[in-house]
Amino acid sequence: MISKKTKYAINALVHLAKRRDEGPILISDIAVSEHIPQKFLEAILLDLKKAGILASKKGKGGGYYMTKSPVDIHMAEVMRLFDGPIALLPCVTYMYYERCEECKDEETCGIRDVFLELRNKTVDLLKGATLEEIIKRENQGVKVKD
Repeated sequence: MISKKTKYAINALVHLAKRRDEGPILISDIAVSEHIPQKFLEAILLDLKKAGILASKKGKGGGYYMTKSPVDIHMAEVMRLFDGPIALLPCVTYMYYERCEECKDEETCGIRDVFLELRNKTVDLLKGATLEEIIKRENQGVKVKD
């Protein structure tokens, strides 16, 4: 399950993507609209800014705005930023690899092989889940599949 921080980050990014032609958006506007505690949102937006996904402008007419197109921001990037590895085992992670202590041979490990396949498919799906895709689905009223 993704963290509340990741969920809030996604909600804030969708909000900003929908309003990206309006210029910088105030934190307070995002917080109220998306039902996110403002102090928590400030930290999230700062992390997104440090990652190069957002930028901010101070003063009158200030706020946060996107530095990337919604088509270039995918959920794998956001999830890794806030929740770390996507993989369920440390030996199959992309950016956070660690050898499993109990592993006898990574090359022939059936467990690793299954979880690597799962990670790869999950990452592929998350990379296809861009902000643009999320907004497109919302606009089309796509129902969640169980």
